[in-house]
Amino acid sequence: MGKKSRVKSRVAAPAAEAEVGPRQPCPCGSGRRYKACHGSQDGPPPAFARRPFEGMPGECDVVALRELVPSATAELTVPSAGDRRVLLTTLNPGAAPALVRQDGTIWLGLQVQHAYGDPSRDLAAVLNRALEAEPGSAVGITQAPAADAPRLQDLVSQDALAVTVHDGFGWWVADLDDADGSLAAALEQANAAATPTLRLAQVEAAYWTDVGSKEHLRWAMPHDEDALLDALARLHAADRTRLVEGSRLVGMFRAHGLLVPVWDLEVGTGADALEDPAADFASALEEALAVTEPLSQEERAARSGLANRQLTIR
Repeated sequence: MGKKSRVKSRVAAPAAEAEVGPRQPCPCGSGRRYKACHGSQDGPPPAFARRPFEGMPGECDVVALRELVPSATAELTVPSAGDRRVLLTTLNPGAAPALVRQDGTIWLGLQVQHAYGDPSRDLAAVLNRALEAEPGSAVGITQAPAADAPRLQDLVSQDALAVTVHDGFGWWVADLDDADGSLAAALEQANAAATPTLRLAQVEAAYWTDVGSKEHLRWAMPHDEDALLDALARLHAADRTRLVEGSRLVGMFRAHGLLVPVWDLEVGTGADALEDPAADFASALEEALAVTEPLSQEERAARSGLANRQLTIR
């Protein structure tokens, strides 16, 4: 059959009634093509959670710790754990999803990719397994939790999250004896990959980091994406996104349903110099979020520029 005949045949042969073509959107509403979703030979992929940590105390910090911060911890209040401590960590030794320490304390690692579609539900499943494990155990999961299984925010009861950012990973071994120096050698490699990072005190989920040739401020924000882009565009068009001399809003990450604006900073800026300017910017942003008038032509251009400088992490 010639090329024209093949094209004509494809056009002239409609799909049977109620049949979904392989290149058509899947009826489940996932946004994927049918052949890559419920029409796949392997079955549908895991359900994707657009904003998996919504409702979690400190949602913005959780996202930042999972994606951006090298070494940090935060205490979790978990009623089902009784009097046992549960510590949310960025990264555990050996990248273990969870570690049950000899004293019964559980370290729950954020920077683990299970690829089951909902990291919060994965973390809850790991935590529940850790609560049943013996001291000294490393715990993980090897299959997706049930669709109705709890998420991490269903297991915790606190109203806020107190984050401690660490200078390296010395907290891994703070309670261990290192008489032969072997632990120090292992830590040296981990610490070498950890860029200096500090959390600002006056605003939520804003993290300064020094990557050597440049410094950055990365600030996870909880607002609706469209509303936040509009507000940032208003401020950007009015030249109000500059935090300190030499700083520049260069774009943003998109991670777990949140936007994370990123500023470039001159070397030597430091975190302390950002505290008051960041608090002032947070106030200006709230004012811009409250504006309901349509964007001006200049503001629309600023919004387009910001939207084009987005990088989706998760």
